[in-house]
Amino acid sequence: MRIYFSGIGGVAIGPLSRIALDAGYDVCGSDKSPNLITDELEAAGISISFDQSGEYLRSEHKKVPFDWFIHTAALPNNHPELVLARELGIKTSKRDELLAQIIANKNLKLIAIAGTHGKTTTTSMLVWVMQQLQIPVSYSVGSTLSFAPSGEFNENSQFFVYECDEFDRNFLHFSPEISVITSVDYDHPDTYPTEKSYLEAFHEFGEKSKKVIVWQENSTTFNPKNLITLSGADQNITIPGKHNRKNATLIIETLKHIPTSANKSEIYQAINSFPGSGRRFEKLADNLYSDYGHHPIEIRATLQMARELSDQVVLVYQPHQNVRQHEIIDQYSADIFRDANEIYWLPTYLTRENPDLPILTPQQLTKNIDPEKLHFANLDDNLWQNITTAQKSGKLVLCMGAGTIDGWIREQLAKD
Repeated sequence: MRIYFSGIGGVAIGPLSRIALDAGYDVCGSDKSPNLITDELEAAGISISFDQSGEYLRSEHKKVPFDWFIHTAALPNNHPELVLARELGIKTSKRDELLAQIIANKNLKLIAIAGTHGKTTTTSMLVWVMQQLQIPVSYSVGSTLSFAPSGEFNENSQFFVYECDEFDRNFLHFSPEISVITSVDYDHPDTYPTEKSYLEAFHEFGEKSKKVIVWQENSTTFNPKNLITLSGADQNITIPGKHNRKNATLIIETLKHIPTSANKSEIYQAINSFPGSGRRFEKLADNLYSDYGHHPIEIRATLQMARELSDQVVLVYQPHQNVRQHEIIDQYSADIFRDANEIYWLPTYLTRENPDLPILTPQQLTKNIDPEKLHFANLDDNLWQNITTAQKSGKLVLCMGAGTIDGWIREQLAKD
């Protein structure tokens, strides 16, 4: 089978293309510009074009016809490549249908990591631990990893570990052997207009799973018949961050349902040596970290972890998506930011917006935050000067957001 991936540098599409390659399919694709994921894929031998006009798709299709065109959820209906694929009679779909087919064709058991927060870290952690314990594993993680590719197919594996996102109702296309639920807090208002619809989707996901591992506080969302509930973090886990220790506790429980000869000591050693994943409290330089978090609960958890490492924490925060800000504005409280000594607040990164909603300003979003620790900023030379000054004085600088902030920080570091 020959597959074309449009948006191949995306955090979900990229790993899937690598899995398809490893599973024996002929793969190529395109994206708007290079990034860490496309670098990784090109190194693996995948041909990628950064011209999405349709010319590359047409020329490659002439050489050997494509059987399937996979695209990101963000691809507009009138995108030149999507329009051309339909004209050429190529089957088109989003990523979930292909992944479900690969899992079924290879007779793999799915371990799905789902939840509002912590999916990437928990998925990465389970992959890391299984590899350390010599358990063959196929997987897909929505981020770059320091210890392995973002996605991989292992022909010796019984299990497929998947970061199963609720956005666009993606997770409802799967029937997992084990589902691990990290948390359930209302999010993605562009997909779920009400909290009730969000919780109903998680309930439906649980119904499609053979086993569901979940925290006691989220258990009422699911059917008690297939639930395994946990109530507190394992005290033998020593990695930084309360939320990371809770995520690791979920991994301990998951491993009870995976055949392994490893003893408890080996399991704890593997978990406590976890090196982390890209964009999740990722160290970019001395005293400088990048994190994808953009929900108040994620912000509070990551700041708590930063506080374990330093008593002087500077937060640089870029809100993500105006439609989401309308939903969470009242959650931006002094308590959420209590572990930050200083806050540099950027304008909201705009994507997939409702044109009828007014753009909330930084001043509106920070109405409940201590003004003495607050600065309004932009991604410019002045902000970079403030960041480097804080770094050099020994303060921990944490840059958070799912928009352009991470790329901008890396660009500034490359210049220095």
